[in-house]
Amino acid sequence: MSFSRQVKEELLNQISPARHCRIAEIAAIISFCGKCRYSEKRGRYINVGTENLTVAVKYFMLLEKTFKIKAEVMVRRSHNTTYYQVAVIDNDNVMNILQAVKLDGGKYVNGLVVQNICCKRAFIRGAFMAAGSITDPVKSYHFEIAAGDEKRAERIKDILNTFNIGCRYTIRKKNYVVYVKEGAQIADILSVMEAHVALMSFENIRIYKEMRNFVNRKVNCEAANIGKTTEAAHRQIQDIMYIRDNMNFENLPEHLQEVARMRIEYADVTLKELGEMLHPPLGKSGVNHRLRKLSEIAVNLRRQKEEKNDIQNNQCKH
Repeated sequence: MSFSRQVKEELLNQISPARHCRIAEIAAIISFCGKCRYSEKRGRYINVGTENLTVAVKYFMLLEKTFKIKAEVMVRRSHNTTYYQVAVIDNDNVMNILQAVKLDGGKYVNGLVVQNICCKRAFIRGAFMAAGSITDPVKSYHFEIAAGDEKRAERIKDILNTFNIGCRYTIRKKNYVVYVKEGAQIADILSVMEAHVALMSFENIRIYKEMRNFVNRKVNCEAANIGKTTEAAHRQIQDIMYIRDNMNFENLPEHLQEVARMRIEYADVTLKELGEMLHPPLGKSGVNHRLRKLSEIAVNLRRQKEEKNDIQNNQCKH
């Protein structure tokens, strides 16, 4: 079962005890997947069509709970798709619903319906049920609602902003889609819709992913540090062995002789560990200072040898 379906099945049983909140959710469902039509045979009627059985059931339950209406349900199958239609055809019932939901132009939510914070929550819940989806958080973070046109996209964006959820919208195949890609904000949306079980599941996955990423960064950082330490130790040992072969340790000050011998003997230890082996023990910066002195000596020895070779080569030419 997809994560979107899990969330919608949880929201199926989220029926607000407040009538005004149920009206806000009904308004969202009609706005995003319903139409108000007129025919000579039926007169005025409201039809909500969806491929999602959960949405059809939720809308049916909201109508029954709010208006005491038992809507007509029709099922149509085409190829591999099942399509559900929930229709209210009684003229009095239609007028009662339309007066309550106050949809401007039959499809845009009126500000009066979503004045309260609780009604805004219900509207977002209905919009998501009708036209929303959430990607499985194991794969990525992506929440979206297919708004249809720019006016509805702006309305969704404004309502989400009241909960400090920053969202954007884009055009996909001439359809305006409102979306959020931040894990923390998607968690906030689940909380707004009161999908508490889905929220716990989402947060568990998010915490696991963040811990895994932290551990990976830590391991990569440690590996990089080990690489740098090994490379530095290799250079230090090369310098010390060059001094040994061209100058002898006995010509070095005693404190440099000690650290030079210890560095060769314990090639893999860190500067801190090397300092602890010295007598008396020395801090990391002190060890590093002595190794730099040895490196400078090795550089001078190499330079002197190069100058001597250059002189000898010039004498041979003459």
